[in-house]
Amino acid sequence: MSNSMLTLGAAAAAVLAAATVAATPAAAAGEKEKCYGVSLKGKNDCAAGPGTSCAGTSTVDYQGSAWKYVAKGECSKMGGSLTPLKGNTKPAPKG
Repeated sequence: MSNSMLTLGAAAAAVLAAATVAATPAAAAGEKEKCYGVSLKGKNDCAAGPGTSCAGTSTVDYQGSAWKYVAKGECSKMGGSLTPLKGNTKPAPKG
């Protein structure tokens, strides 16, 4: 096996390992779900939608396209949504 093939194989393995670790860091901590429209400005988790790139990039409170990982089953109680929302309306918690 040539050095270039070994180097290429090691690089591919490193990329795959990094992608696996970065994919869902908060979700790995337990049963979590993405809850849209509940995060405060700059406090969202990754992939917040148009105009944002990743964690901490939401531009307003309760941005409908921004999500936060929450415990499974808690999103609806918080007044959030499991799908992206339009607008920036403050969620109304459901007791």
